[in-house]
Amino acid sequence: MSLRYPVVRTRAVIGLAFAHLRRSPGRTVLAVLAVSLSVLAVTLLASLGAGVVEVGETGLDNANRDIWISSDPVDPSASGTENPIADSHGTAAELTARDDVSSAAPLAMHEVYIGTEPDDLERTSAVGVQETHDGFDFQSGRGFDRVEPPSDGERPTEPQTAEIVLDPQVADAVGASVGDTVYVGTSRETAPDYEFTVVGTASYYSQFLGTPAVTVPLPDLQVVAGTTGTDRATFITADAASGVDPATVRDDLSAEYPDYEVRTSDEQVEAMVADRPLVLASGTTLVGLAVIGGVVLTTNLFALMVSQQRRELAALRAIGLSRHVLAGMIAVQGLVIGLLGGIVGIVATPPLTHALNRLAHELVGFENLLQTPPEVYLVGFALAVGVGTVVAGITGWRVGRTLKLQHLEL
Repeated sequence: MSLRYPVVRTRAVIGLAFAHLRRSPGRTVLAVLAVSLSVLAVTLLASLGAGVVEVGETGLDNANRDIWISSDPVDPSASGTENPIADSHGTAAELTARDDVSSAAPLAMHEVYIGTEPDDLERTSAVGVQETHDGFDFQSGRGFDRVEPPSDGERPTEPQTAEIVLDPQVADAVGASVGDTVYVGTSRETAPDYEFTVVGTASYYSQFLGTPAVTVPLPDLQVVAGTTGTDRATFITADAASGVDPATVRDDLSAEYPDYEVRTSDEQVEAMVADRPLVLASGTTLVGLAVIGGVVLTTNLFALMVSQQRRELAALRAIGLSRHVLAGMIAVQGLVIGLLGGIVGIVATPPLTHALNRLAHELVGFENLLQTPPEVYLVGFALAVGVGTVVAGITGWRVGRTLKLQHLEL
């Protein structure tokens, strides 16, 4: 008899819980929807936090280079990038000639002014590269072919191709499209001197920089910036030869070029994150707020749900049901509502994430700003089921201790 009692009591608790849920279908549906909204608050906000942290890493992964060579800025207090690597094409040629390096190329970054009219310019970031490629995922138009500096040692004084790829957000801001002419300069005074033709739109390097950027042939950007004579670049990127460990190449290059910082791609990600503590802190804060906010919302929801059942609980208490049974009944209700709400929230997360990513891409130019790793779904579902069940059970126990016959008159 003693062995059957727990089983009978458990079945009774479950039966009472489902009876209460069926007795108030409207309240049950609203509770499930409220839990699903709590789950969505967690999954979407945590996805945004994860995306903020991963923006830089995604950009470097897209760059698809094994080795990154950099140096300290000439003037760290100056605005924009000072492109500290001199004779960048010569150094890249030296690296390419090595047996353990398959290719190397310089990359420069500047702040520029751009516009379709000389007196109406927008400030943005510009990246100078040797050439574009299929990975740019052009929204319209095309890229530009490889541009090399003159082999006779003379430095160009005018852009060689005068072609430019615009980030879609920049294109909208300046009102330019493929085939249009834009003025580009490192100051408002010099921009009217350089005309470029828009050949395509893509956000490839915007992902790398974390801000909308335009892409220009490196020799042309050096002409605009006035760094042609010194051939300055921000980075020299390289790929290890087939079968060669990038870490081994890094060590060899560090010994040969002691004045430069030589990092693998993963190490460059870590360095960029360390240089941007605000980004890391913002992403971590968003994740923390998502979890705390979800717990608070779920706790308040189940506390309100139990409070609304005070009269029914008082009646059950009056006919002799123990506080343990009442607490178990409320906990089962919390488990059922948490399960249903968690499932609805998890199922609704992917389409909402997709919609928000499309909106973010249109507004700020970033693709996949919201990242939803499996941990995000796990946290959201665990919060709905675990917190819902525990909070409902504790609240039911506390209410059971304070129930009085007067509550039957409510």
